[in-house]
Amino acid sequence: MLLGHPVLFKSLCYVDGRWVHSNNAASIPVVNPADQHVIGHVPMLEREQVVSAVGAADRAFQAWRWTPQQKRSAFLMRWHELILRHQSDLAGILSLEQGKPLAEAKGEIAYAASFIEWFADEAKRLAGRTIPTHIDGAHLGTVMEPVGVAALITPWNFPVAMITRKAAAAIASGCTVVIKPAHETPFSAMALAQLAEEAGFPAGVFNVVIGEPQMTMEALVSDTRVRAVSFTGSTGVGGLVAKAVAQAGIKKLALELGGNAPFIVTEDADLEHSVRVAIGAKFQTSGQDCCAANRIFVARPLYEAFVQRYTEAVKALKVGSAFEANVDVGPLMHQAAFDATVARIEDAKAQGARITVGGNAHELGGWFYEPTVVADARAGMRIYDEENFAPISAISPFDTLDEAVTRANDTEYGLAAYICATRIDTIFQLVRRLDFAMVSVNGVKFTGAPIPFGGMKASGLGREGGAEGFEPFVETKYFCLGNLGLPLSSAA
Repeated sequence: MLLGHPVLFKSLCYVDGRWVHSNNAASIPVVNPADQHVIGHVPMLEREQVVSAVGAADRAFQAWRWTPQQKRSAFLMRWHELILRHQSDLAGILSLEQGKPLAEAKGEIAYAASFIEWFADEAKRLAGRTIPTHIDGAHLGTVMEPVGVAALITPWNFPVAMITRKAAAAIASGCTVVIKPAHETPFSAMALAQLAEEAGFPAGVFNVVIGEPQMTMEALVSDTRVRAVSFTGSTGVGGLVAKAVAQAGIKKLALELGGNAPFIVTEDADLEHSVRVAIGAKFQTSGQDCCAANRIFVARPLYEAFVQRYTEAVKALKVGSAFEANVDVGPLMHQAAFDATVARIEDAKAQGARITVGGNAHELGGWFYEPTVVADARAGMRIYDEENFAPISAISPFDTLDEAVTRANDTEYGLAAYICATRIDTIFQLVRRLDFAMVSVNGVKFTGAPIPFGGMKASGLGREGGAEGFEPFVETKYFCLGNLGLPLSSAA
């Protein structure tokens, strides 16, 4: 792949302002999921090197925390500018290692950059407050203090945006970061480090490490100098991270975990619009999205018409490699994801579900799977019960709104939910009764830098984005300035 920026594709980790390889020269291959060809190798750092990255971040924190906010924001805005300047190169790297269609990859880069701009600006308003005193002769107030070194553990499905959403908030608030990207998509993280270096971040403020996943996570989480841990990934792994944090002591912890989003189409909904929204909500990132609409519930009077129109729309989706024109759906990320998809569809077939389109490995071979619609899905089927990181969707009818709410909420997850309806009383009732932290009504796009992204139940702890995005990285410090004396008498 020819890049406009000649050194943006890096094969080294970034620690304390230096590009480093593993001390023992260990490395792993990274493959393009579209054809399984090796696109490069990245080092697997040893534990002592991961610990040294924490040390570098801790040393840098001693100065960075006192850097005036205007200067911290200026560093971030230079980073933001460089990311947008090299958007095409970054999108190409992302598509190459993740398989995401190039148009979607370019969209992710712009989305990722928006978090940097947001937190660079919003941190200027990260202020404490003056508290009316209840103590004679005292002044009371609060200040917002950065917690220290933050360990950021990020996934492969949004390898750029999940870094910037965390790192921008942490760095803007005065923290320093050590990032552990997914080993499937390390080159995006290295490219961000290259641009952070060009933006002039002081050594140690921004570090990227890759090593054996369990060892690296434990080395970061167990280090007493790491005061905040932010993880995005599966609920299962998130539980392991939470357990490791608990064993290491008390730290700030944010978890953005899995989802099994319901999509409710009520009887009064516009059919054609609902189909368009459902396609976008399910098949972006080839279905490999924690917010993907996995369980589609349709009011019975619209059910068969919806299944027909939705099936036609899915049939029209183009499957291909990221760099082909007008591709809608790319490959699955790895063999395990492909095997799980096959197993879920075979389970649905065995239990009598209707496969109205797809249902097989794609003729392109490898990790490509046909976009698939499973009608008449029900509880007990894996495609219905489990989070599906794949271009497969399950549709079920419902008879009453109470039934739709009960079935939608019957999951351990509580991340995102979708509603297509026109009656405002129906919409508002569903928004309040659905046990999900984010509810999108009559549209696909609902995320962005200003909003608090996160989940309820097994979908996570804390929020990312918005003013709430600072919470994992700051502490509120209260002060009582006493013995100020009483006001001077105004008497002559």
